[in-house]
Amino acid sequence: MKIAAFNVKRLGRTKVNKKDVREIIIKIVSQYSVVVLVEVMDVSGVAMETFLTHLNDYGDNRSNRYGMRCSTSLGQNRYKEKFVYFYRKKEVQILDSYQYRGNDVLTRKPFVLLLNCPKTVVQKLVLIPVHTKPSNAEAELIALHDVVEVVREKWKKDNIMILGDFNADGDSLSKRKKEKLRISSAPYHWLIGDDVDTTTSNKTQNAYDRIVVYGERMLEAIVPNSAKAYNFKEELNLTQEKTQSVSDHYPVELKLELEQMAQ
Repeated sequence: MKIAAFNVKRLGRTKVNKKDVREIIIKIVSQYSVVVLVEVMDVSGVAMETFLTHLNDYGDNRSNRYGMRCSTSLGQNRYKEKFVYFYRKKEVQILDSYQYRGNDVLTRKPFVLLLNCPKTVVQKLVLIPVHTKPSNAEAELIALHDVVEVVREKWKKDNIMILGDFNADGDSLSKRKKEKLRISSAPYHWLIGDDVDTTTSNKTQNAYDRIVVYGERMLEAIVPNSAKAYNFKEELNLTQEKTQSVSDHYPVELKLELEQMAQ
């Protein structure tokens, strides 16, 4: 079962209404059982409803349809974004959701889901999406430990995955500062390495986007070597111009072990 996070770069009505761009995003999303889209700018929700309609009209999605769950518009000023989850309803059920309202250092406070994934070894899974402000990345990543502790207390679950655009590289976060983060040491495990390029630009090579899991049991539930950036430029044979029209980021993804495979 594949899970991903994808910063889709200011995804809203304008982008969704561009048929060629929308169709590429649909091809990307359709690979996953669960994907959280980051940097969605859709105050009314119309763009995401339109996208969901087109998504469920694509290929095999007609018989294995997606559901959608959106956060409210999040941010500390006029610039606001949403976290938007798409999930295959035959494979995943949403048991609960939680809008974190704590630590004000977080620019876009995580909209957290508790999922039932009956076919996987973890069964119950918590997803915490992230999109830090580049100039505040270190402070926001420090604050993520507080989010994890609140969620663990709320749902009594340790199968936790943090995923999204951490801005955890380059000018936003040095490797020295990253290593000192609370979430950089046990029981946390980073699955996207510092050497992975999650950007689509030819001018950058940074691991901004990450997936971090909590605890040994969660780590063991991941298919070995499945965590990676999905290079849709190469996989879908796109030009650099077309790739950049979709996003300046690649999705980061992984696979969960299925129950029958663990027996």
